[in-house]
Amino acid sequence: MDLHQLRCFVAAAEELHFGRAAQRLEMLPSALGRFVRLLEEDLGTRLMTRTTRSVTLTDDGAVLLKEARTLLAQADTLAAKFRMRGRKQAATVRVGAIDSAAAGLLPMLLHDFREQRPDVTVQLAEEKTIRLLPRLLSGRLDLVFVRPPERPDKRLEFMFLFHETAVVALSDHHPLASKKRISIAELADQPLIVPERRSRPHSHDLTMKLFAEAGLEARIAQIADEKQTIVNLVSADLGVAIVPKWTSRMAARGVRYVRLASSDMNKLPLAAAWTRGTRDPIRDDMLEMLKDRLSHYAREA
Repeated sequence: MDLHQLRCFVAAAEELHFGRAAQRLEMLPSALGRFVRLLEEDLGTRLMTRTTRSVTLTDDGAVLLKEARTLLAQADTLAAKFRMRGRKQAATVRVGAIDSAAAGLLPMLLHDFREQRPDVTVQLAEEKTIRLLPRLLSGRLDLVFVRPPERPDKRLEFMFLFHETAVVALSDHHPLASKKRISIAELADQPLIVPERRSRPHSHDLTMKLFAEAGLEARIAQIADEKQTIVNLVSADLGVAIVPKWTSRMAARGVRYVRLASSDMNKLPLAAAWTRGTRDPIRDDMLEMLKDRLSHYAREA
């Protein structure tokens, strides 16, 4: 029995779904299932009852879940303690951000933070929310800027920051490119480029909900995960896309960004997240600066 097996078991026990648990741990469902079976073999007992339709805990599984949570929390606390010892010797903060935050919020925040803490080195990682949160939980990142998940992990602390405004990205010779505002109705027959829901649920759902609100069906022509790829496809006149306003800061020739007509749903939430119950002076200094200047940063969104 090792900690990785326990983490796999806890994820599967909490989700009661191997697919969701594997996604949470950034691994294949088959690999997760293998680790759970190895744990069962090591302990000599059945921990879960699995069918093609459901996953349930056995009595032994329920007992182990409680004990495993305690053990993993102790292990995480111990690891964090020694990481902090190293951090005190080297002033570094490791920050993760989704692409639009990396293009919009982070340059402003890090500029202001460097003026206050020039002694601190900031290591920046740009990724999707589903990949940043596991790295935060594992201690590889200290602070992340993400779309808050529908079911937040209780081991993490989330601070809502603001909603990013969405705009329409289209090629600069598109018939609608000269308009100052575009309604969803005007996009009814346009081929849409959207991200896959599994990797970017907020961005995907925003497009779907805006069309549903207008009583229209979205005409999806292309699936692309990365914002830069989406913008490049727009530049090639392969479709239009609804993207966060800060995407307009990404370099792309031949693309125009036009505001959407007013809608209460035309928003994408952005939140800061860190590991609950941990203390980190450098991270906390950055969070304090963020709170103090949040209204200024929000105006740019």
